[in-house]
Amino acid sequence: MDLFSRSWTALRTAVADLADEDFERPSGCTGWLVRDLVCHLVIDAQDVLITLVTPAETEPTVDAVTYWQLVGPPTGDDPLDALIPRLAAAYGEPWLLRFHLDDVGSAAGRAAELADPAARVSTRDEVLTAGDYLCAYLLEWTLHHLDLIAHLPSAAGPPAETLAAARASLEKIAGHPFPASFSDEDALLIGTGRRTPTDAEKAALGDFATRLPLILG
Repeated sequence: MDLFSRSWTALRTAVADLADEDFERPSGCTGWLVRDLVCHLVIDAQDVLITLVTPAETEPTVDAVTYWQLVGPPTGDDPLDALIPRLAAAYGEPWLLRFHLDDVGSAAGRAAELADPAARVSTRDEVLTAGDYLCAYLLEWTLHHLDLIAHLPSAAGPPAETLAAARASLEKIAGHPFPASFSDEDALLIGTGRRTPTDAEKAALGDFATRLPLILG
């Protein structure tokens, strides 16, 4: 729960510190500008709010690891993916996106701090504890923080402790560790296909390289 708050606060702070012109730069999400990614974060924050107030009475069907499914690469056919750039462009001015993310994002952060980790919630036709749900979103926030700064070398990156926790989550999802020689950031970028491994990194990965990238959905 604490790491969720740290990762979300760090990501929102990074967005707040962006210059207006940064919103028009590419992000680490293929086909999305930074403004598109920030718009996606607004929707993610709404999802957090909705899920935390959607109680469930049945036993959990997934946990922080099995919440994520391994899917194929994006095809561009997802209506929501196509909507995001249009919605982001409709904001017009970067300050409006900053304001909306701060407004909804702050509420999502407060809701997470107030949530009972053991409470059961429902999302995506699954049931899990609030604690597991927020743990799953730690991985989401950390990956998107890396996406945000992919072409902004002067921007602050995710906290070291959240990078380490996100790596551990990805290794559990994969059922296989990344080489100890990989930094947490490199493990996340290479593991999810955000960066192509070098020949030396492929050699260190061994047979595990054939299972990459891990596309989470």
